[in-house]
Amino acid sequence: MEFTTLRQLPKAIIPAFLLFSAVSQASIDRQVNQIVPLTPGYTCLSDIGRGEDGGQCDHLRAEEMSPEELAETGDRFYYGDDGQPDFIKAAQWYRQAAAQGLAYAQFSLGFMYSKGEGVPRNSWLALKWLSKAADNGFAAAQYTLGDMYYYGEGVARDFEQTLKWYRLAAEQGYSYAQYSLGYMYKKGEGVEQNFDIAWQWLQKAADQGHAEAQASIGYMFLNGEGVAADLNKAREWFTLAAEQGHPGAQTNLGFMYRTGTGVEQDLDKALSWFMAAARQGYVNAISSLGYMYHKGIGVEKNMALAAKWYELAAVRGEPSAQFNLALLYMNGEGVDQDLGKAVQWFTLAARQGDADAQYYLGNLYRNGWGVARNLDEAFKWYRRAEQHGNTKAKRALDALTEKFSA
Repeated sequence: MEFTTLRQLPKAIIPAFLLFSAVSQASIDRQVNQIVPLTPGYTCLSDIGRGEDGGQCDHLRAEEMSPEELAETGDRFYYGDDGQPDFIKAAQWYRQAAAQGLAYAQFSLGFMYSKGEGVPRNSWLALKWLSKAADNGFAAAQYTLGDMYYYGEGVARDFEQTLKWYRLAAEQGYSYAQYSLGYMYKKGEGVEQNFDIAWQWLQKAADQGHAEAQASIGYMFLNGEGVAADLNKAREWFTLAAEQGHPGAQTNLGFMYRTGTGVEQDLDKALSWFMAAARQGYVNAISSLGYMYHKGIGVEKNMALAAKWYELAAVRGEPSAQFNLALLYMNGEGVDQDLGKAVQWFTLAARQGDADAQYYLGNLYRNGWGVARNLDEAFKWYRRAEQHGNTKAKRALDALTEKFSA
């Protein structure tokens, strides 16, 4: 069974926690779990005394409540069941339940310390409570610890610990851990690359509806990674992920429908899937929309719209969009001709290894278009383009070499 909120054991914790240590461990060791006296009959536990006390929890006798009831009260404050969310009170109630060993409350409190919700953001306390929950077998906490060790957030990066915690959560059926474990075997991160084991874990996650795992299996069928290439199965898996809003799968479906790869060509569907991914800010889809308007594929040719879409992707660092936008500025198509901007965008794409951009940049430096003439720069960019397999760059190099050796 999968869950979608903190209350229900979130199936996805933010992969890279933004954690920091606000209080030294020595200071915390002196102050952890002190009791803060309140009105007789009401107590809350505090992790960090001074200015961080638990505060008055409510007008109920907390000591008469079970850990589950304490955590449920924390949930009501966290989600604002009776009005606006109150993270401070939520943390107070979770802390009481956590101190009594309730794994869900320990996880919730650790999560709040990692996010700075109702408590100061603190990596050490996040790790403390998440570790307690993980040691108590709480799958979401185990997965979260795996992520922390994978990204080195609040702890030293450690693939051995990552694999340990991912595996423990995955064996409990936690789909995000199953996907992450499959991904590490697929890429050979921290383990010897093994597509068979990767497939097993990705399949388990995908069968639970995990969109990233479904997309990953689609890529395996598309590229023949560990399985025989099968475009029909790739389309099926991409569709499952795309219908859940996975932008990479949506973009791949867009390419398949645009080019008729493994499917009957359908430009309307291509445009629809590219648009769905572009709305999520997925740069490859944004760039692809620019290309469709640039070439008039499935839409009326519109260079101004092409330039708009290219620029949206280009400013996000997408090299093919940077290259195409540079072409539009060089030729004055959809935008006012501006050779200086052409140089700017060609340069950004060329630095990312785009061979065509490197070739055009060589031309601009060779002829002094939009930039001061510089044959050394021209040679440099031609050589890089040639090294990336650009045959026009090789011819240009040969011509320049012949001219200057004559």
